[in-house]
Amino acid sequence: MKGLYFQQSSTDEEITFVFQEKEDLPVTEDNFVKLQVKACALSQINTKLLAEMKMKKDLFPVGREIAGIVLDVGSKVSFFQPDDEVVGILPLDSEDPGLCEVVRVHEHYLVHKPEKVTWTEAAGSIWDGVRAYTALHYLSHLSPGKSVLIMDGASAFGTIAIQLAHHRGAKVISTACSLEDKQCLERFRPPIARVIDVSNGKVHVAESCLEETGGLGVDIVLDAGVRLYSKDDEPAVKLQLLPHKHDIITLLGVGGHWVTTEENLQLDPPDSHCLFLKGATLAFLNDEVWNLSNVQQGKYLSTYLKGCDGEVINWCFQTSVG
Repeated sequence: MKGLYFQQSSTDEEITFVFQEKEDLPVTEDNFVKLQVKACALSQINTKLLAEMKMKKDLFPVGREIAGIVLDVGSKVSFFQPDDEVVGILPLDSEDPGLCEVVRVHEHYLVHKPEKVTWTEAAGSIWDGVRAYTALHYLSHLSPGKSVLIMDGASAFGTIAIQLAHHRGAKVISTACSLEDKQCLERFRPPIARVIDVSNGKVHVAESCLEETGGLGVDIVLDAGVRLYSKDDEPAVKLQLLPHKHDIITLLGVGGHWVTTEENLQLDPPDSHCLFLKGATLAFLNDEVWNLSNVQQGKYLSTYLKGCDGEVINWCFQTSVG
């Protein structure tokens, strides 16, 4: 049985992908599940994070978002039984690649796959689905009637976040990075309150959001990165598509929540003081936060897949993949 791995050069500049023969998996024991992989998604490999967590090794497994059928379960497994259809995310320290016929994984990294969701849709959407649910439910405490700005709404993360926000009864504002993205967002049902086209770099996001909310500002912001410095110090692409951190602070309403994906965010004392006056909160959306413990992983995935009705989950999966 072969699995796909990547090998990083000593200079960390070149990555080589190799197929490696794997030994037969050991007898399934304790809380582990043996899984026949039906679909695996390919996501970007965060070599920087692996280095920061001191997870250097010769070969790293490729593919972590998987969907498949349970073949065997350990004696302490309580959530699954053979022939169950499941979906999940392999942990960072997994020895098995998702791009393999059979994997062995702890039960806390899996949940049951909704019946109407295909293998490909499940594996292709689980990562961004967990991110979107984490941002809206755990980090910003979304509730009916709130206004939400979702940056780059046509992305996989954005489409799921928009639909989950609508499902909770929120008013959604979103940005589009191209004409195609704008047309995609305008076809959403229920409709998005306002689609802000930032592709030409001339539209001011803060002004548009304040106009849409009657000057009150939005309750929740999910960014897709922000500009930290002046125009002279930023790359041209970043200048065009991303708002400045000051714009986000300006458009945020009193008691608002800013959820950022900018890991190197820097706030000056005046920025912090402005957030303080608004009683606003700032949270960081870490892609790997659910890998910090087995218990949290199972909790997040289970809540995401079981917390909403099956039709909404199916919709989120299909839109993200499509």
